[in-house]
Amino acid sequence: MPQIQIPTPLRQYAGKQATVDVSAKNVGEALNGLITQHPELRRHLYTDDGSLRAFVNVYVNDEDMRYLQKEATALKDGDTISIVPSIAGGC
Repeated sequence: MPQIQIPTPLRQYAGKQATVDVSAKNVGEALNGLITQHPELRRHLYTDDGSLRAFVNVYVNDEDMRYLQKEATALKDGDTISIVPSIAGGC
């Protein structure tokens, strides 16, 4: 079963869990399973029209899904999905 790693700033919306196991065949199904289990995450990951927010980066086994097949990227047991929100800042 694939595992989703939840970044520290979003854990408060995921029952304070660092990881969540989901049954999914691809990244889109995995993320849908995540927000089904933890609905409060939806507004942090998706826009109102259902698109993944631009500042949310998703990696499958350390590979950026944007350079794979995006949300259609196939998953297998033992795969790790990492959600990495971009952080802006400056002086």
